[in-house]
Amino acid sequence: MSTPPPPPPNQPPQPPNQPPAGGFGAPQEPAPGGFGAPPPLPPTPPQQPAVPPQQPVAPPQPPAAQPGFGAPAQPGQPGQPSYGYPQQSYGYPQTPPPAPGYGFPQGAHTPPPAPMAPVGGGQGTGGNAKRNQLMIIGAAVVAIAVIVAGGVWLASGTDGDEGGTKPVAQGSQSPGGEDKPGGSGGSGGSEKATGKTQSKTLINVEQPKVPADPDGGYNTIGTHGSWLTDSVYAKSDIAKVVGYNLDNGSQKWTIPLPAHICAASPQSSDNKAAILFQDFLPTADKKFPKCSKVGVLDLNAGKLLWSGDAKSTTGGDDKVSFDEVTVSGQTVAAGGTNGGAAWNLADGKVLWEPKVDGQGCFDMGYSGDANGLAVLRKCGRIGNQTLHAQVLDPTTGAPKYSYKMSPGIEWGQIISTKPLVVVSNVNRSAPNATGVSDIFVVDESGNLKTTISLTSGNYDPKCNSTDVQECSKIVVGNGKVYLPSIEHQGTGNAGGPRTNEILSFDLNTGKQTNDRADAGERYTMWPLRMDGSNIIAYKRPPYDKGGQIVSIDGATMKQTVLMVNPDDKDTRRAETQFLPGSEFRYNNGRLFIADDIISNSSSIEKQYLFVSFTTH
Repeated sequence: MSTPPPPPPNQPPQPPNQPPAGGFGAPQEPAPGGFGAPPPLPPTPPQQPAVPPQQPVAPPQPPAAQPGFGAPAQPGQPGQPSYGYPQQSYGYPQTPPPAPGYGFPQGAHTPPPAPMAPVGGGQGTGGNAKRNQLMIIGAAVVAIAVIVAGGVWLASGTDGDEGGTKPVAQGSQSPGGEDKPGGSGGSGGSEKATGKTQSKTLINVEQPKVPADPDGGYNTIGTHGSWLTDSVYAKSDIAKVVGYNLDNGSQKWTIPLPAHICAASPQSSDNKAAILFQDFLPTADKKFPKCSKVGVLDLNAGKLLWSGDAKSTTGGDDKVSFDEVTVSGQTVAAGGTNGGAAWNLADGKVLWEPKVDGQGCFDMGYSGDANGLAVLRKCGRIGNQTLHAQVLDPTTGAPKYSYKMSPGIEWGQIISTKPLVVVSNVNRSAPNATGVSDIFVVDESGNLKTTISLTSGNYDPKCNSTDVQECSKIVVGNGKVYLPSIEHQGTGNAGGPRTNEILSFDLNTGKQTNDRADAGERYTMWPLRMDGSNIIAYKRPPYDKGGQIVSIDGATMKQTVLMVNPDDKDTRRAETQFLPGSEFRYNNGRLFIADDIISNSSSIEKQYLFVSFTTH
């Protein structure tokens, strides 16, 4: 696949008034944005694996956190980049692999290296947990030395909080998906607490055996895709998708595929989801097949409804290779460095295909949700490209309105289509390997409403550097953007326990609000999705507890516990081997956590494709 262009220059000028020819609206000068940020914190010490060694020693004493963490400050100029310690992977690190090889297309989803720490996954499409874990093996080895030398910070202490619009196109989004619709939100949500919050394991499926490449070396295979409906949980596997019964975890159906899956829509519509898969299975002679096949899965019937591809603009029989795919209403849209195309969800009818453009423009990726479809469109020559964020008519692909990003911003992600909210790592200034330095809010006239700076280093969303819908730990709703604070020292036992909060910014003013939901001592938390006006969040546990799902009231930030997972050793280790960018799906008392890439690397721990919990 094509190699991404180099990073943007360090000093982008202000955006001009006129976009290049091609009818992409008339962007205006950016409006002044309010920059709200909590007071800066001392550097965050390295995160430690969630599973402690057998004989932990006393942890070192990190610097005390400043009081009042998370309180909004007066708006002012954005802070300078604050690069913290690298974020470490959870659980025991695996054997360091050699360079990625056979079986996984290079360039399509592998982000360029970031300084000091990996860019976290994802989403958003299905997240990039295992890929990111493999990218930071070296840092994880350092973590082992820290554990041996200084013990672990997950010391015993107090418990956490236990006990205590209409779519643009027809179609309903999956309740357990990764939609992050914006707007004012509804009144409350559909996820309610029941009399039983203590969960049990439903089914844990071990990772399938990944064959070595023909030379006997390291190999990775994509398992992108995880969908939870009211009747089935569907998970991508090696060259197949399997549906599981929600009552007992048994297999309901299997959809065989001719090759490996290389991308998947994080959401479903009318119980249908989209996937991208390779032209053929890799061979010794052809190790990296194109990711050119688009398919739609009927999750109720358990079948591949249709599959197709798009022809290259260069003519002939050459097929377009895609990097990511999304679903919005009745539209399936796939994009990449070769352009974008769209199909009707129900029958596969082509809605649009890549076109030759005199300005060198192409749709590099789409983001869809229940409110609409948006695209990041790139124009110009490599090294001097401009980026346009557009909201599209999902049936024709015509832009409803467009905003031209500042010159030098060549990569970004869309986290909401209504309102249109774009995030980017401007000048590579995102601290703590979050992948996000700034949030841009665009109104329906194509004008910049406000900009929110996250360069203080106090916030912890995670976005992939290249994929348009690849974000996790950040959601939009109630006219706000919700995201976690960076982990910091709690107030409990001397020294070690870590915690954080979920905070928010107002999308109209760009200022941080007074919203704050505390994870509780020794827990950390992040938002998974909106549920009406409520926020569904996951609480990552300390080493001696199980994780939790909570619903946070969007008006009061009061938390309601929906699920508390078992705290026995084996269950804890299974749950906490997954990184925050993994595929988290929660709906109606059921939680599934899955990987989107697997490998043949050795591990001292049992590795799972997914784990699941139920309160039923």
